[in-house]
Amino acid sequence: MVMSLQQSMPTMAMSMSFGAVPVRKLSALSSFAPLQGRCGMRLSGRRGLRVVAQQTEAGDVGTAGVAAIAGGLVANPVVAWSLYTLKTTGCGLPPGPFGLIGAVEGVSYLVVVGTVGWSTYTKVKTGSGLPSGPSGLLGAVEGFSYLSLLAILVVFGLQYLDLGFIPGPVPSDMCFGSPS
Repeated sequence: MVMSLQQSMPTMAMSMSFGAVPVRKLSALSSFAPLQGRCGMRLSGRRGLRVVAQQTEAGDVGTAGVAAIAGGLVANPVVAWSLYTLKTTGCGLPPGPFGLIGAVEGVSYLVVVGTVGWSTYTKVKTGSGLPSGPSGLLGAVEGFSYLSLLAILVVFGLQYLDLGFIPGPVPSDMCFGSPS
């Protein structure tokens, strides 16, 4: 007695709809069998309807993910430069022309803390961190943001122990003179 391949395989039934019209329950081998939908279309052969789980690809991180990648790739090196400058001079980065370097420094700290916050929130809600993103860039930004946060805590702690204070975000008499 010969049993067909479809009969020997366990079926994985899934409900499928085309718009608001249900097509029919599909089995694991539905792409090989003809499929007649209630909406009047006929799909058959190997070009038949394929059912794929709705899961985002590693490269699909959305607008927020792309912004986090772009911001994180700039912010983490700026924070590292700022922390090095703080540890060696006792002051952060100079304000620069029109205060742009200081502004980039401040925004970079916010991006690092925001990325770590988003990652922590995602970890609590889903049980895993952020998706890896295209070429693993979002995962790299996430990892470097955690390292940057650790470095922030260490350097700020050492700064406080060595000098007794952490310089404020605006120029003072000790660092770069008072603002004009």
